[in-house]
Amino acid sequence: MSRKIPRALEPAGIVLLDKPAGISSFAAIAGLRRTTGARTGHAGTLDPFATGLLVVLSGSATRLAPSFVKLDKRYVTEVDLTSMTSTGDPEGEVVEAHEPPTRDELDERLAALRGEIELPIPAASAVKIGGERAYRLHRRGVAVEMPLRRSRVHNLDVVGSSGDTVTLDLRVGSGTYVRAIAAALGGHCRTLRRTEVGPFSVEEAGPRVIPTDEALARLA
Repeated sequence: MSRKIPRALEPAGIVLLDKPAGISSFAAIAGLRRTTGARTGHAGTLDPFATGLLVVLSGSATRLAPSFVKLDKRYVTEVDLTSMTSTGDPEGEVVEAHEPPTRDELDERLAALRGEIELPIPAASAVKIGGERAYRLHRRGVAVEMPLRRSRVHNLDVVGSSGDTVTLDLRVGSGTYVRAIAAALGGHCRTLRRTEVGPFSVEEAGPRVIPTDEALARLA
């Protein structure tokens, strides 16, 4: 029986990837792993429809994942206010269609979503329900009551509006589901892009491995 060769501990550090739409975070990370041959981890995935910053830990830096997972994240999302979907994104089925809220109604809903919030976790998520991933139950059509998750929304700003849609720029604590925020507004995420993770920006994305010491110094 052949022995599995352990992944290399070098190069050690982090790599900033700009994930395109249409692929999973695991596929994006696997491409880097094939290039470096190193052990790899991540500091938070993105849904296939989403784009933007993935912080990938390489080599011996994978042991530092908890320090990076807990970082705040910044997103830009376009929310369709005319319908809610089963997944909170464009890949799900429309479960409710309605007129978009007035601007006063939207402002009131946004105000309730700033600061400490508690919202249901989306059904199409990796959270385990009874020992099984929620998205697998969802795909089989199994209806479950999703648990609430408490998180923090530091900033939630309107940066564009067309009546039927609103574009939001938000900075949130780790573990916040932007799809849940869209659902609380009565809509779903049409697009979603992660622009920052802690002090790291998607504008820095590229093949360079940022040395571990340099990356940690930026967390201070």
